[in-house]
Amino acid sequence: QVELVESGGGLVQAGGSLRLSCTASGLTFDAYAMGWLRQAPGKEREFVAGIDWTGSRTTYANSVKGRFTISRDNAKNTVSLQMNSLNPEDTADYYCASADRPWPSEHANDYINWGQGTQVTVSS
Repeated sequence: QVELVESGGGLVQAGGSLRLSCTASGLTFDAYAMGWLRQAPGKEREFVAGIDWTGSRTTYANSVKGRFTISRDNAKNTVSLQMNSLNPEDTADYYCASADRPWPSEHANDYINWGQGTQVTVSS
């Protein structure tokens, strides 16, 4: 059974930083791309960042490019999201997810296993 457990969410002021982490179990972690997606209240879930199976290729939503950095450690089965220069529009529940392929996708439907989510709130 695949399990993804996120941590690191919280409340931060605009301009601040947070680091989200996700630990995976029950899957061949280094065979699949991983991603972070988010869902704000009243909005659809949207792609934030993805990383390929090796950790060498990343992709980002335009709204976070230059502010967020995704990384992974295949030896520890972890994927992280460093979030800098946060603004209130980044407020959402953030989900770690594993893809059904080795390369990252910007489509939520390509992610087949999901964590329970961690809440990020950015105050103005």
